Amino acid sequence: MKMNLDMIPEAIKPYLIPEPKGELYYKCLGCDSQFSIDNLLYVCPECGQVLLLHYRNAADLKNISGKTWQQIFDFRKLLKTPALKGIYRYHEFIGPCIPLNSIIYLGEGHTPVVEANEHLKNKAGIRFFYKNDGQNPSASFKDRGMASALSSIKYLLDQGRVSDVIAVCASTGDTSAAAALYASYLYPLVKSAVLLPHKKVTAQQLSQPLGSGASVFEIPGVFDDCMKVVEHLSNNYSVALLNSKNAWRILGQESYSYEIAQDFDWDMADKVVVVPIGNAGNISAVMNGFIKFYEVGIIDALPKIIGIQSEHADPVYKYYLEPDENKRKFKPVNTKPSVAQAAMIGNPVSMPRVIQIVKNYNELAGQQRVNFVQVTEQSIMDWQLEANQNGHITCTQGGECLAGLHIAVKQNIVSKNETAILDATAHAIKFSEFQNLYFEKSFPKAYEVTSNAQYLNKPSLILPDDGNIVPSQEKRLKKEQLETFVKDISGKIAKRLNLKSSK
Repeated sequence: MKMNLDMIPEAIKPYLIPEPKGELYYKCLGCDSQFSIDNLLYVCPECGQVLLLHYRNAADLKNISGKTWQQIFDFRKLLKTPALKGIYRYHEFIGPCIPLNSIIYLGEGHTPVVEANEHLKNKAGIRFFYKNDGQNPSASFKDRGMASALSSIKYLLDQGRVSDVIAVCASTGDTSAAAALYASYLYPLVKSAVLLPHKKVTAQQLSQPLGSGASVFEIPGVFDDCMKVVEHLSNNYSVALLNSKNAWRILGQESYSYEIAQDFDWDMADKVVVVPIGNAGNISAVMNGFIKFYEVGIIDALPKIIGIQSEHADPVYKYYLEPDENKRKFKPVNTKPSVAQAAMIGNPVSMPRVIQIVKNYNELAGQQRVNFVQVTEQSIMDWQLEANQNGHITCTQGGECLAGLHIAVKQNIVSKNETAILDATAHAIKFSEFQNLYFEKSFPKAYEVTSNAQYLNKPSLILPDDGNIVPSQEKRLKKEQLETFVKDISGKIAKRLNLKSSK
């Protein structure tokens, strides 16, 4: 598939199709040790701390002006090359050493940015957009990281460095769906296994890894317990870990930042990006992505970052309650049941990344640009329903973001003159069970959610007065009976809707 290159400026053509170049390496956040990417690695072999991926040739990126980079990415939008249609449009910033034929593209990335209507903006107190990452292939933002992680595995497979890969992950639902989907694309070279907390994943989310052919294991406890088992497996057996402890996951999720910058014409000066926090990998990636674009000059300002946590799972929020960074001490929390199920994590594995990147982000900005807000379970559900009854398809984590934005505006963390972009991390359908509990007024007490009458919505069964003219698939009505049925039912519906006759 080719395009007409005549429309591309001569200065851009050499950069349009990227060639693999340079060297990526793992760097430990604890002891600064460096390691090759030629082996599957998730924590530092020296001290056990988490890793970040760095580009040894990052200084070369500055040889191209920020304006030229903008044009490169804008013109790449016109390409029909599958490997560059997704997150690898930003190849030089995500996986510069990965050849295009090793890149997996299943339709992820470049998700819609949808502006809130006037009613919703007025209620929230600010102009804002939802970025609908639920419109990724497995219906969540996790696909960004999986496209990167599985492309790195395919790269190692293509190089003959690994074989017969077993990919494992712990999950609250979305990670397992994405991991199973992307691993299945590489079947039989890669097989996947996922660990889920028993009865703490929605039926919709459970169906996804099962449908993709993964080995699914449910264990007692919560996500943090699943994560401990997966960590033990990755430390003692030859497996590929696909949780956000995997630095490739973070690298892929940085694409969220790059897309926002491009969607808003590279102007981040008055923007606020609102992100829910679970295992803390996503907020780490979002900040790191903006930092990379800022350092190269693609954007000339760092947007505000607002991290949101429910009071039922809030270790990051509590850590930053202490204003003196020298006195801060991270303490895991025991989570309570949360409707923001994907964020119900009390001991996020990416916390060391958050601490380092937040400090770097604020220092680069020359002021505090990262804040954290705590919200109630009640507000999460109410704001999710408010959003979806005004044209959105956001999950409970998206509701969490809107609840947090509303608080941030009231606390003057965010100005009413700024524009916010909220992360709707998954599709509303994945969390429809919570909506049903709300509408049926049957939330268990532990969630601390009460159904608000203004959001309730249930189907109404309309029956005809004459019980003898009720149609069914087995019993079809005769013409006169059908006319009577239609007239009766139409009249009842018209009365319920207060419809005026057109005759």
